[in-house]
Amino acid sequence: MFRWYAVNTYSGHENKVKHNLEHRVTSLGQERHVRQVVIPMEQISEMKDGQKIQVERRTMPGYVLVNMNLNEDSWGLVKNTPGVTGFVGASNRPVPLNQAEIDRLLHRESAERPRARAQFTIGESVKVVSGPLSDFSGEISEVNEDAARLKVLVSIFGRETPVEVGFDQVKKV
Repeated sequence: MFRWYAVNTYSGHENKVKHNLEHRVTSLGQERHVRQVVIPMEQISEMKDGQKIQVERRTMPGYVLVNMNLNEDSWGLVKNTPGVTGFVGASNRPVPLNQAEIDRLLHRESAERPRARAQFTIGESVKVVSGPLSDFSGEISEVNEDAARLKVLVSIFGRETPVEVGFDQVKKV
């Protein structure tokens, strides 16, 4: 029975492990036991030089997901792949992931909107480029990555006034 298993790898070697594992599956003729190897990724939109760009980021660094029929041959194939440190679960009995976990990790449950990642830090100087306060400069006092918003202290009539703006409404000075 085919189930999904999480395989622990050396951090930063996920692509190499995926390639090595797929190569070993074909060269050892184990296609009937190992169906798919996946690196869980998510789309992130981030601001770079005032432009919104899409980048892919690993959701589980150090792990690869493998859809396989677990038996002695397939277990040994995965376990002895270079860069693999082991399965998630007991050392001799890997624990399969349930369907809800797989759907969440592979983003199957819904068309999830890309998350924005802040390129801003507290205390940084920025200039508002759109909205009613465009051309005002200020200092970031708060970063809210979930809402993709910043709280900027802008000087209006000589007083510091907190203003909430979106990531796309400011640029670094």
